[in-house]
Amino acid sequence: MLPESLHLIVITDRALSSPRSVEATVEEALKGGARAIQLRDKAASARDLLEQAHRLREQTRRWGALFFINDRFDVALAAQADGVHLGADDLPVGIVRAAAPRGFLIGASTDEPALAKKLRGEGADYIGCGAVFPTSTKKDAGEVIGVEGLARVAAAVDIPVVGIGGVTPAGARAIAAGSRAVGVAAIGAIMAAVDPASATRRLMEPFESESPGFSHIPSTPGELRRP
Repeated sequence: MLPESLHLIVITDRALSSPRSVEATVEEALKGGARAIQLRDKAASARDLLEQAHRLREQTRRWGALFFINDRFDVALAAQADGVHLGADDLPVGIVRAAAPRGFLIGASTDEPALAKKLRGEGADYIGCGAVFPTSTKKDAGEVIGVEGLARVAAAVDIPVVGIGGVTPAGARAIAAGSRAVGVAAIGAIMAAVDPASATRRLMEPFESESPGFSHIPSTPGELRRP
């Protein structure tokens, strides 16, 4: 099911991953149990982004994890990604939904309950909401809304909501305890981690404990299954 796959969305960042490659960091996150990876590289050309996407698509397919592209619907289609995540300046959700193939997933960003309802009505499958905590890795994150702001958005819609922005293991626990959010999205907490697999497990744990039947963390490719 989609909510369980969104306990943690690992968002890529080449600079933070260095000196490891993004692929090496993602592999460790997948070993740690991540079920969703989002390719985010705003500085890349479309061609470079597609090349990265093909590599990550192969990895996520081996592990049975979902694969999203940030912003670029065209690249998501070309790479046969599972979905796209759209921000305020990207194509409208309704336009993408009308053009997307059956089963294609669409995430959308907002920190406003009314807009979350609108995006859900246009066809969004999940909402990314934040910044929940202060963050330096996402320059366009907007104002900090806290767990309370996240809780208002999560209560407004009947689709999964994921908290983003400065999320640490302690922050993940606060989100799980204080809102209906199904999970978190993280950039620096995974990409810059000394041990990405361990960091992945710590971020997922508060949400895994709330989901009977999903507490097992796989250790080999193929042990995950698509929702």
